[in-house]
Amino acid sequence: MKPQGADALRVPLLQTARAMTAAGLNVGTAGNASVRLSDVLQAGALLITPSGLAAERCTAQDMVVLRADGSFDGSLAPSSEWQLHRDIYAAFPDAGAILHAHAPFATALACQRGDIPPFHYMIARFGGSTIRCARYATFGTQALSDAAVAAMQGRRACLLANHGMVVHGRDLDHALALAIEFETLCAQYWRTCQLGAPVLLSEEEMADVIERFRWYGKPKRERG
Repeated sequence: MKPQGADALRVPLLQTARAMTAAGLNVGTAGNASVRLSDVLQAGALLITPSGLAAERCTAQDMVVLRADGSFDGSLAPSSEWQLHRDIYAAFPDAGAILHAHAPFATALACQRGDIPPFHYMIARFGGSTIRCARYATFGTQALSDAAVAAMQGRRACLLANHGMVVHGRDLDHALALAIEFETLCAQYWRTCQLGAPVLLSEEEMADVIERFRWYGKPKRERG
């Protein structure tokens, strides 16, 4: 994703936050979303949803410009999880947008503090053979940010223990699609566990799927 300025991204970010609620990923003021900005202001600048306001009550101008040092523009404070967003952008240069949600099935699994194993090949969509669960840390802290960054190494998503989920994508549309797909996988995993321990794919089977996802959805000329 080519970084853009704040004015061009205020409406898309608000629309994404509202779409998260419409998709059942968040309720009320839970969760947050952000998008990477250009470095016109300062390296590491991003646009993020405000703290304590439901998306339905926000306007595009309520989206907060945040700098890497934690300073921000406007009268509204950025989401309490701003450090999480800032540090994921710093750790993953290909991250163009980040969504954090308290989605029902993802949160239920996060409260079990376990990784999601390769019960379905679409786990590979997120970069590996598992989706990890980050260790527990209090919301809005540097410890939570550090835990999430560690769990997302080589991945586009992770669970946050006793908390929810976080995903990063190329842009807002991609991140939203991944978040919805992640919650769908969590629901499928929860349901199959009601029938007993699922039959897992082998390392070899997952390696084949991961390789295929390297070119999945790309034009033929880009597949090498």
